Amino acid sequence: MSITTVGVIGAGVMGKGIAQNLAQTNHRVILIDISESILEKAKSDITNNIRFQAFFNKDKNLEDHEKTLEKIVFTKDFSQLETSDFVIENVTEKWDIKEKIYMELDKICNKDCVFASNTSAISITRIASATNRPAQVIGTHFMNPVPLKTMVEVIRGYHTTEKTIETTKTLLTQMGKECVVVNDMPGFVSNRVLMLTVNEAIFLVMDGVSCAEDVDKIFKSCFGHTMGPLETADLIGLDTILYSLDVLYESYNDSKYRPCPLLKKMVDAGLHGQKNGKGFYRYE
Repeated sequence: MSITTVGVIGAGVMGKGIAQNLAQTNHRVILIDISESILEKAKSDITNNIRFQAFFNKDKNLEDHEKTLEKIVFTKDFSQLETSDFVIENVTEKWDIKEKIYMELDKICNKDCVFASNTSAISITRIASATNRPAQVIGTHFMNPVPLKTMVEVIRGYHTTEKTIETTKTLLTQMGKECVVVNDMPGFVSNRVLMLTVNEAIFLVMDGVSCAEDVDKIFKSCFGHTMGPLETADLIGLDTILYSLDVLYESYNDSKYRPCPLLKKMVDAGLHGQKNGKGFYRYE
C-alpha cells in the first residue's frame, strides 16, 4: 500500500510531533483539531522545533520550516480526511470522546484507510468496536518528543490483521521509526509499567519520603535513566497520567492502579507539567 497522505487527529503535544515527523519524511499531513488557537500554536511550535533541530544538526540537510509546513494542512474540517491513506488519532484518554471520533472517521475515510490510535492505555479492541473496520484498527504508541524518539510500541487488537500490521510497519519505516508489536491489554507493555512507577514516585513525594528532584536523581544516577519518573510525568502531562491511571484502574479493577491523591490535587489545581509550565518542576 502506498502511504502518501496521513491524517493526524489532535494537535496537542503528540499530534504536532507526529505531524512534524510525517511532513519531514515527505508525507502530506492533514492535522485536525477543534480549536483554531490550538492549530495556530501547533504551527508555531512546529516552526520552532524545526529551527531548533536545524541549530543542533548543522551537518544534516534538514528542510527549512516553510517547506515542511507546506506539507501540513491545519484544519478543523474532518471531511478533509477522506483522502487519507492512514489516520493517527491522538485525542485525550477519554472513551466517550474517542468513540465519537472513530464513528465519524468510519463514515468519512475510504474503505482501505487504516486507523491507528496513539493511546496510552485504552484497549485497541475496544476502539475497533466503534468502527465497521476492526481489522484495520491498530495501536501506535509513539514516544515524546516524536521527531527524536525512534521506537514505537505497536498494539495488535483482537481483529487486527497481518496486512494492517505490515501497512503500519511500512509507514513507521518511512518515518524513520522502529517498532515492537505487542498484544492488546490496557496499558500494553510500556504504560502498565511506567504509570505504576510514576504513580509510586508521586506517593513518595506525598508521603514526605523525598522531594521530586531527589527521586529523579536516584533514577538517573543509580539506574542510568535519562529522565526521572517525575520529569517524565511532567513531559507526558500530569492530566494524561491521571487519565491513563483511571483507565487502568477501571480496566483491571486492581487497587495498584489507584491514582495518588497528590496527582489528583495537582491536576485539579491546573498543574499539568511542561504543557502549561507548572508540574513537579517549573518551565518558565
